[in-house]
Amino acid sequence: MNRLVRNSILSLCMVFTFLPTEGWSSQSVEEARIERALQQIPQQVNKYHSLISTFTQKITHTTNYSQLVTVVDRMGEQLWQQSVSDNQAGSLYDDRALYWSRLQLTQRLKNTELQFNITSSQLDHLIWRLELASRGALQSTFKYNTTHKVFITGFDPFQLDSNIRQSNPAGVTALMLDNTMIQVGNEHIEIQAINFPVRFADFDKGIVETALAPVLSANQANMVMTISMGRSTFDLERFPGLRRSALAPDNLNVYSGGSYSQPIRPLLNGAELTGPEFIEFSLPVQAMLQVQYPYAIRDNHRVVTLTGVYYPESLAELEGEVSVEGSGGGYLSNEVSYRSLWLRQQMHSTVPMGHLHTPRLNGYNQPMLKKIVQQIKTIIKKGV
Repeated sequence: MNRLVRNSILSLCMVFTFLPTEGWSSQSVEEARIERALQQIPQQVNKYHSLISTFTQKITHTTNYSQLVTVVDRMGEQLWQQSVSDNQAGSLYDDRALYWSRLQLTQRLKNTELQFNITSSQLDHLIWRLELASRGALQSTFKYNTTHKVFITGFDPFQLDSNIRQSNPAGVTALMLDNTMIQVGNEHIEIQAINFPVRFADFDKGIVETALAPVLSANQANMVMTISMGRSTFDLERFPGLRRSALAPDNLNVYSGGSYSQPIRPLLNGAELTGPEFIEFSLPVQAMLQVQYPYAIRDNHRVVTLTGVYYPESLAELEGEVSVEGSGGGYLSNEVSYRSLWLRQQMHSTVPMGHLHTPRLNGYNQPMLKKIVQQIKTIIKKGV
């Protein structure tokens, strides 16, 4: 990785590191699900048992905080890289081992007795770095001298209380396409990818901005596409909205705090996120809409404001409205799109960017996941 880019990432990490994150010093709701997952999907939970054991040994043998940070960074990156490698080499189409192993690493980090004392702020900092490293966010810069470069983001599995076996097509796509090359004629498209957590606190803490700022700082990419699991078809979400209104909880069973009648602004760096009520994406829509098989793909204009439901053709039609739902809804899938596009505007980037919702998956279905990933590859080809 280019040293300047890596330093930029680490600097951004420090900006958002020391905000308080409740629950990290005790067992989280996500970690509490590990036992049930072990009973129902033991192969996925135990897949990286040796890596987790090695992590425990290494942190036990560290003698100072600086060494501990280095171990956390390296082992987090190793978990991401191993999951990417195993998925691509074995055509696994499975993001669950990565998710459950990361939670075990955070458990070990919180519960292993060290040779020295650390503060709660230092522990929060370590877990934040472990999150970034194990999501690909510390090694996500482009590596090859290709004409076309595409950056994509996925999400963790969610709704796990309903189905502990749940996978997320967006997370699977990130693992299957990270650090890959797609050939188009005589040219190649390099793809780099990361995964985001399904937690409001991490978004408030700035994980989207931390991960994407280095990508946008020098217009490294030719296209950035955030991806999440959505409805029955593929949807290109044209008008992301500022506010949260979803009634569904996140993976910590924390609610957004917003509703249809009282949508709320998310936070960034301890303050309410500023920005327009709606933003329009900049993806090459017409080219992408050509890819209508095996699932349909729509250019979704639907938004909800405090005054009603609209299908605008332009942002001008939404002037004076207060957002309740963007085209992507009122949950984190809408928010990742809004935050990335707002960051793009603030950084004066010209990179085409927007959000893609995949068809919804119930539980785990490898044939369906394979179809979704292959169609996304074709969508990327057309877009570039």
